[in-house]
Amino acid sequence: MITIEIKAPYLIFLGGEVGRVYAKTGSGIVDWRPELCKGQMNFVENGLDLGLPNMNIDEAVAAGIKSFVIGTASVGGGIPEQWLGVMEKALEAGLDIVGGVHKKLNNIPRLVAAAEKSGARLVDVRVPPENIPVGSGEKRSGKRIITVGTDCAVGKKYTALAVERDMKKLGFNVDFRASGQTGIMIAGSGIPIDAVVADFLSGAAELLSPENDHDHWDIIEGQGGIFHPGYSSVSMGLLIGSQPDAFIVCHEAGREVIGEWNGFPIPSVEQVIERTISIGSLTNKNIKCVGVSVNTSMLDDQGRVSFLSSLSKRVDLPCIDPLIDGTEAIISNLL
Repeated sequence: MITIEIKAPYLIFLGGEVGRVYAKTGSGIVDWRPELCKGQMNFVENGLDLGLPNMNIDEAVAAGIKSFVIGTASVGGGIPEQWLGVMEKALEAGLDIVGGVHKKLNNIPRLVAAAEKSGARLVDVRVPPENIPVGSGEKRSGKRIITVGTDCAVGKKYTALAVERDMKKLGFNVDFRASGQTGIMIAGSGIPIDAVVADFLSGAAELLSPENDHDHWDIIEGQGGIFHPGYSSVSMGLLIGSQPDAFIVCHEAGREVIGEWNGFPIPSVEQVIERTISIGSLTNKNIKCVGVSVNTSMLDDQGRVSFLSSLSKRVDLPCIDPLIDGTEAIISNLL
């Protein structure tokens, strides 16, 4: 797997984002590795606030910041032209630039020249390892859980991290397996599944979660959504190669359509369970759903309790908001 080195502390660059949907990289790092984050930078006056001090490049250098981390990930994964000036200034000041978007930092001549001049690094996280094999489908030792979603950005990474945290508290032998750029930045290792050539998706998933002790659990970060018109291929390749024993469906309360694909309604949790079992049973006939993780941030306390209770009765599974309730109920059902 890829192991990266990112020099701390970080300046989280948010561009012109005003909401968390396309700033989930920055949000995720701040939420799970807050001790590494010292400042944030916005291009707009009322930009997204992650609770960090706002800084320009000079202030970041004075504060001892070592890495300028791109905290956004828009559709297509590009780097807008208007970002390049401030990124050049960061490099000239000696800050490394860390990016997980599809556009490679090392393919941008202006940035390469600035980095070579100052000695700063361009760190591309979204680069899969070489020589990934085609998936074999062969059964591997160890146990695995994967998070799957009704859509993108509904809490798959957060749920996986919360399950790992709570299982460790209970004494389990467990590891979080990162499959996206933010997860890799948090964990320090992983494979960016959506950067892998399609033929090798399931093989990459097998590498991500290799053979292990019989009592070891891998908690695999899911990607995309199995009903997503744009990203379902990534979701299916990851699912088949992971061979999960169990999965957790992730959903956001109140979301009705696929983000940025307004003609496509959000599938029901029941539909996701049925299709995940249908596809996942190709490589693990015993695959089962052990719970539902719901982002209830759009609901008040009474609405949250009512929503989770109603959903739990519908699907006959524990339904929780992992950031409020923890994941112990799902872990208990898993066992």
